[in-house]
Amino acid sequence: MRVLLGKRLQDLREKAGLQYEQAALALDVTPATILRMETATATLKLPYVEKLLHTYGVTDSSDIEAFLSLCRDANQPGWWHRYHDVLPDWFSAFVSLEGEADTIRAYEPHYVPGLLQTDDYTRAVLRAGRPSASEQEVEHSVALHTERRRLLTRENPPLLWMVIGEAVLRRPTGGPAVMRAQIDRLIEACSLPHIRLQIMPFSSGPHPGMYGPFQIFRFQQPELPDIVYVESLTSATYFDDRADVATFLEALDQMSAQAPGANLTTAILEHARKEF
Repeated sequence: MRVLLGKRLQDLREKAGLQYEQAALALDVTPATILRMETATATLKLPYVEKLLHTYGVTDSSDIEAFLSLCRDANQPGWWHRYHDVLPDWFSAFVSLEGEADTIRAYEPHYVPGLLQTDDYTRAVLRAGRPSASEQEVEHSVALHTERRRLLTRENPPLLWMVIGEAVLRRPTGGPAVMRAQIDRLIEACSLPHIRLQIMPFSSGPHPGMYGPFQIFRFQQPELPDIVYVESLTSATYFDDRADVATFLEALDQMSAQAPGANLTTAILEHARKEF
């Protein structure tokens, strides 16, 4: 939530036509403090936030109090705080966005998306991606992923719409037994009303997502922007500029149209399972 509130403060500042330096003068702080608030790398101090809202032209007392109430909640440590030893700072924001999103869309060409993984599949991915990690670190990371997946069984879960590459089903991750169980999990997920899964087959040829994986988060509050998440080996980039987000959305819409419909996904998965 802190990420979203920071983005909202940035939006209000820009609409007011103010630079970092001008906003900083209102609080008698450095411009870097404003930047840290907007990028969710600093606590949202309520007196600072209230002063900024007034500076940005927000005058309705109920709107201000509602925003401050959200800040109070956002400043509380999230459930993922207890996994700080295996959770990079740049991924903490991802987990927060994931928990707040109303719709999560993604393209994943390399492995099963985290929210749809089995524990054994997660364990195999972690061991391959972090060969120097201790067994304790791996198991703690598995527990984090297990906790994340509770999102899909909560009351009013988000809509999850995933497009995954065929290579995900062909790559033997963790061995045949792990892959069979993982594909069974995907088949089971296809029967849930809030999950839509599509497979992008090799036969579909080139498509707009060939540059790499990404996720798009959309939120119930209409004033909050869509946010795109793109991950690299050691960091991640979050996009909320409308033009950037529109580019990713257009690419994902094209891929969703190019891939076989969700009604064919189960048949594709069952065929892939036979290979293991």
